[in-house]
Amino acid sequence: MKIASLLLLCASIAHCAQLQGIDVSGYQPNVNWRDVKSRGIQFVYIKATEGTSYKSPAFNSQYTGATQVGLMRGAYHFARPDVSSGAAQANFFLSNGGGWSRDGRTLPGVVDLEYNPYGSNKCYGLSSGAMINWIHDFSDTYKSRTGRPPVIYTSTSWWTLCTGNFGGFGRENPLWIARYGSAVGPLPAGWGFHTFWQNSDNAAPNPGDADLFNGDTAGLQRFASG
Repeated sequence: MKIASLLLLCASIAHCAQLQGIDVSGYQPNVNWRDVKSRGIQFVYIKATEGTSYKSPAFNSQYTGATQVGLMRGAYHFARPDVSSGAAQANFFLSNGGGWSRDGRTLPGVVDLEYNPYGSNKCYGLSSGAMINWIHDFSDTYKSRTGRPPVIYTSTSWWTLCTGNFGGFGRENPLWIARYGSAVGPLPAGWGFHTFWQNSDNAAPNPGDADLFNGDTAGLQRFASG
């Protein structure tokens, strides 16, 4: 992909531009998007769905508000591999705000893969092999309907524990790495660079979590356009 070569070059340059963004969910229902943009935020990811039964009640207003002030915006899906197939969840996501279009301002959808917040089993009761198959099922379904593979959001620790540090997604799926600190740190197997980095769970004075795009404005526009 063109964006892959761009970001790989970017990852090798010490002073590469990194654009500021945020991600929000139903926990931030009332966002002043004009203030957000005035503080230098250039993109936002918004939680749309979870599993196959939950749609964020704030999604529509958040997405519309971000659009109206000219932010690049996209949607993310919180994965629940314990409740239904990857294909079922990708289709639910796509039916409830998770689509992508080549309009130059819509970011491709994200599958959010992280520790299970609903029980003691951090990997939702799936073996590494079953988890890899679930992610393939989601990714293949999303790509078949949009023409683009989804971004994978994860942490290196979760990926190592729950997929056995499988290296087969890095050639196609962009990586949004979660690590709170001053450096990205080691990436999961298969990825030589990250596309997005969630570097803090507090974006104050902006709402939500803080993110960086690994590139400049032109690079983000190319990424949105596919």
